Amino acid sequence: MGGNRSFDVLVIGSGASGLAAAVSAERAGARVALATKGALQSCNSAKAQGGIQAAFGEDDSPEIHAEDVWRSSHETADRRLVGILTAEAPSAIHWLEGFGVEFTRENGGYRLARCGGASRKRLLQVGDRTGLAITTALREAFEGSSGTAFPKSPLTELERIASGWRARCGEHVIEAGTVVLAAGGRCFREAKERGELSTNHPGATGEVTQIAVELGAESRDLDALQYHPNGGAWPATMQGYSIPETTRAYGAVLLNAEGEEFTDSLGARDEVSQAIFDEVDKGKGVETEDGRPAVYLDTTRIAETDAEVSLPYMLRRYRAGGIDPLAEPVLTYPVLHYQNGGLVIDEHGETTVDGLYAAGEIAGGTHGRNRMMGNSLLECTVFGRRAGRAAAERALA
Repeated sequence: MGGNRSFDVLVIGSGASGLAAAVSAERAGARVALATKGALQSCNSAKAQGGIQAAFGEDDSPEIHAEDVWRSSHETADRRLVGILTAEAPSAIHWLEGFGVEFTRENGGYRLARCGGASRKRLLQVGDRTGLAITTALREAFEGSSGTAFPKSPLTELERIASGWRARCGEHVIEAGTVVLAAGGRCFREAKERGELSTNHPGATGEVTQIAVELGAESRDLDALQYHPNGGAWPATMQGYSIPETTRAYGAVLLNAEGEEFTDSLGARDEVSQAIFDEVDKGKGVETEDGRPAVYLDTTRIAETDAEVSLPYMLRRYRAGGIDPLAEPVLTYPVLHYQNGGLVIDEHGETTVDGLYAAGEIAGGTHGRNRMMGNSLLECTVFGRRAGRAAAERALA
């Protein structure tokens, strides 16, 4: 049954950013509604395997982390947002731990890995299911709160009214003082239109971004879509799977058909992806059994102890398909993965439209035109928290 419902804050999307926003808004005293296109569990964030960055190493700092982000973005990121992202990273980790997320530890501290584009070891993980651990913890926190969920209720209309906003979400009409958009990007739709593979959940189709733009929200870098360098190429059951980049953090390297290394395997994502494209174009790639282009990712160089701790899900998936990554290299090729750009936001996650906030992949600026691995879940947490809190404060003012 439909009908009008009234709340202080309406959050659109149930990935890590939406859940962080909803939990933060509710804890700030707001009456919160969370509406999502599919089931509450359905999101890209839950598929994120690699980890989340935060400067905990003795040789690291938020400032060094920020410089790595700036360099990886090719100096296109919003430095104000980058500074917030990296400065609040350690507290974001502790905030997640407060909800029960248990990051892998060793020697009395966090187990840290160096990821592509990073100059220090700062990637924290929960095995290779970090996104699942974070979204599960935040979803359980939301479900245990006073918030109201509207699953299978996609946003189709959003209009300003005297008291804030009126939204049509599926068969529901919801009024709220403020709205937080956390509906992710569009890479699933884009890949389908291009006839390519994507790592994305089928719900990543970008309609909410378009709704915001039509309301007057400014955007940036929407043309900058990112390829994950290591999409699974074979067996067929692994196509569209993002092989964790931590494979390379723990020693795997990219090889051409002749067994030669042809790029810095710990380079920035766009550079590594382009190097693979170029190597294949030179005729130095290999073909999968179904005729797709690929190169080798030599995972045999990963120590078994590292794989068992940090890559257990990857091992299970490949072994189920008859391939042992520790005994033979796997075939890989870049796969469409992430929308780097999005809606322009300020430090509180507010768009250029008053009372309309955005967080996560739908927002632009934090990564510029090229995102580092491990900063997506971090962005979702840092700016989801900020947007939810700011939206609540504005609605309750």
